[in-house]
Amino acid sequence: MRRVDVLVIGAGFGGLAAALRLQAAGYRTLVVEARERPGGRAYRLEDHGHVWDMGPTLVTLPSLFRELWHAAGAEFDADVELLPLRPYYRVVFADGSSVDYGGGDDAGAVAALAPGDAAAVARFLHSTARIYDRAFGELARQPFLRIADFLRVVPELVRLGAHRSVYALAKRHFADERVRSLFSFHPLFIGGNPLRASSVYSIVPHLERTEGVWYARGGTYAIVEAMVRRFRELGGDLLTGTPVSRVFTENGRASGALLASGEGIRSRAVVSNADAPMTYLELLEPKDRPKLWAWRLPRMRYSMSCYLLYLGLDRAFPDLAHHTIVMPGDYRGTLRHVFDGRGLPPHLAFYVHTPSRTDPSVAPPGRETMYVLVPVPHEGRGIDWEHEEPAFRERVLRELERVPGFAGLRQSIVVAHSFTPRDFAERLRSFRGAAFSIEPTLWQSAAFRPRNRTEVPGLYLVGAGTHPGAGMPGVLLSAAITARLVSADLGPAVRRVLVAPAAAGG
Repeated sequence: MRRVDVLVIGAGFGGLAAALRLQAAGYRTLVVEARERPGGRAYRLEDHGHVWDMGPTLVTLPSLFRELWHAAGAEFDADVELLPLRPYYRVVFADGSSVDYGGGDDAGAVAALAPGDAAAVARFLHSTARIYDRAFGELARQPFLRIADFLRVVPELVRLGAHRSVYALAKRHFADERVRSLFSFHPLFIGGNPLRASSVYSIVPHLERTEGVWYARGGTYAIVEAMVRRFRELGGDLLTGTPVSRVFTENGRASGALLASGEGIRSRAVVSNADAPMTYLELLEPKDRPKLWAWRLPRMRYSMSCYLLYLGLDRAFPDLAHHTIVMPGDYRGTLRHVFDGRGLPPHLAFYVHTPSRTDPSVAPPGRETMYVLVPVPHEGRGIDWEHEEPAFRERVLRELERVPGFAGLRQSIVVAHSFTPRDFAERLRSFRGAAFSIEPTLWQSAAFRPRNRTEVPGLYLVGAGTHPGAGMPGVLLSAAITARLVSADLGPAVRRVLVAPAAAGG
């Protein structure tokens, strides 16, 4: 039976980042991934010369990647080229108005949209900067292993207004509903409902302005490939096409895993990058499941899911921005339906990523590669995707074609692939097909979320379903927290990885 120091289950961003940190610290680390390629949600699809990122598409907080690479004795910018996006997004509203958001004069852009709200932009951004300064380090970089750890920071959170939602904060500053949506939609990027997500998540506009919004040349998967290269250069081992059947325990402690092939792997620690509910409810045997989480996980709120289209187009669409966000006619009603309703929403929101506008390498010459995301309810909300997908696809394309810049979209499609909530459940093993695992609300955060160090000794979690949450920044922060906890529990590694002097001094 193979023996390692740390076994990491799942090669998503969280699993790879934790593995890279632990391998660099000297622990013999093995990553096992069920799919044929690493990446998890950050998978790559290729067809007829078109290349799509199937999951995350943009980079915020690139400093977190630089921290990760530095921990591995390397320089991120030597491995990955980031291209700045300006504007960050073109936002189109149901009345036909639009605004180019980010990377420029946002107050001026708002003035053209809603003159009465222009002066409030600076006040809103100041309030989000204050929340960032006081809350980000306290909440996002620390493990919350006990309820008492969270209760300790509650008074400060109340002073910051964290009990209010992101939308409520925007409403306090802006009168125009379009502007409110413009400064409150960001929680959707991590599976949060702007009507419910704590105003702590309103820091995203501040982070965007502090570090920018970026695209990785070659797509987000280029970062996955670079992480794998660094991990292997440090002596780490990655096995793909290797699903895990269960985590086994000895005397109540996680001590390895049984693979679907029947092979067992022994380890001193197990780090699961599988969806947190699936780790507890499927990978652990009933006798090993902590009773609290076995009861609570099925009762928690889960993020919305997504309907995705990956389109290859036979011509360029020169009037499009890299990112286009199309707001629904009924913003609040659509959010309520997507998160709490049954059936398909009557109004649709769109996030459209057209990477070939910035990076010609992802499409054949003269063609366009496009990614269309529509927020939809997760599984269990009365939608039979096998039956409804064809008609819904046609509806999505028909509605999108009415948006300025997208005319002639349907007749230009030469390649099309779709990904539904059923695919999230079956192909990515996401609980209830939720695209971002557990919904980020104040009372599903920190110690109220599955913890980085579980109640099963030797078993740790990393990724969207644990603290601090989903999105690439959240997942990278969870990897840093989890790697730190594993190191503290295992003690100093017997073997140290040698770091090149030039890299060490970076």
